[in-house]
Amino acid sequence: MAPIHCSIIIVNWNSWELLALCLEALARQTNKGFKVYVADNASESPPPAEIFSILPDLNYIQNDNNIGFAAANNTLIEQARDAQWTVLLNPDTCPEPDWIAQLLDATKRYTDYQAYSSRLVQYDNHELLDGDGDEYHVSGLAWRKGFNKRYSERVTPTEVFSPCAAAAMYRTDVLLELGGFDEDFFCYFEDVDLGFRLRLAGHKCLLIPSAVVYHVGSATTGGQQSDFSVYYGHRNLVWTFVKNMPGLLFWLFLPVHILLNIISLFWFIFKGQGRVILRSKRDALARLPRMLRKRKAIQVHRVASISALWRIMNKSIFHK
Repeated sequence: MAPIHCSIIIVNWNSWELLALCLEALARQTNKGFKVYVADNASESPPPAEIFSILPDLNYIQNDNNIGFAAANNTLIEQARDAQWTVLLNPDTCPEPDWIAQLLDATKRYTDYQAYSSRLVQYDNHELLDGDGDEYHVSGLAWRKGFNKRYSERVTPTEVFSPCAAAAMYRTDVLLELGGFDEDFFCYFEDVDLGFRLRLAGHKCLLIPSAVVYHVGSATTGGQQSDFSVYYGHRNLVWTFVKNMPGLLFWLFLPVHILLNIISLFWFIFKGQGRVILRSKRDALARLPRMLRKRKAIQVHRVASISALWRIMNKSIFHK
């Protein structure tokens, strides 16, 4: 039995076929020093029997209802807290056989980091990137770095704002110290919010380009432009900015953040999604007092300097 170095946690919802492929990829890992935990968020169909034969020691939780990506992950983080490292993996991913080996090797080579981002490659086109970690713009917008750009192996490890939770490794004690994901988010932007809080606490994230994972992306939520994605994404980006942007930068970029929200309203109204974007902003504003209380608790413990946060944020005029 290989020593356990990390826990791999997966939250599933209506993704049994993709989850099976993901588990098969985990069974082929060259480094066996991990345990796998899966929580199903009340999928519309029961798990097929073969799910449990792919990894016989799979730890499985069946939730009675869909409690959301954030809450389900928190449940698994708590259950798997004995491992030094916690790895988040989406069910619509297929890691290369040396993926875990590359991540664990990085923890020994780059010890100044508390989170590591995998290199996401598009599942249906291995010549295109799905993302090299997350970028956070001073306006409050976030995106996967390098999305849709040509995939190249000639990339060295580099610091990124935060890891995309589709395939990310965190030091377990740091996750627990930060309280895991904000369950109010339900899903979308919850990993950016966590990454921002990780930054504020003085921690950093490193992209490991040799840790390659193929990612379908938004496999069960109808795509990035679905009503589901638009609602949660645009509600939660407001909360992420309000909770985490520190004082000086908050007031400096609040007009830019407001402008982003106004542009988003007009854009989605033009696209015929006016009702959902208006509802997302209404609900974001309705819970602002709650988010401001969270902000107070987060900012009082801030360790990172304004200059360090300024350095890592994206300040470009145009999305790039």
